[in-house]
Amino acid sequence: MSDDLHYSVLRITLRRSFVILAGLLALPVMLLRQDRARFYSYLHRIWAKTSDKPVWLTQAELSGQSFY
Repeated sequence: MSDDLHYSVLRITLRRSFVILAGLLALPVMLLRQDRARFYSYLHRIWAKTSDKPVWLTQAELSGQSFY
């Protein structure tokens, strides 16, 4: 059994709203920068996080199921 705390729907919605807002506000600046992939990768991590478990661990568990 997992001890991970799953976030509420309200918290997930607020996080994703923040990601959309930050992405749109940063778009004009990020179009001119060379490291924009790192910034948008960070925003994707925030978007994908639905519990206090690390995103990489959640994705690794999900990808492992496709091979079994």
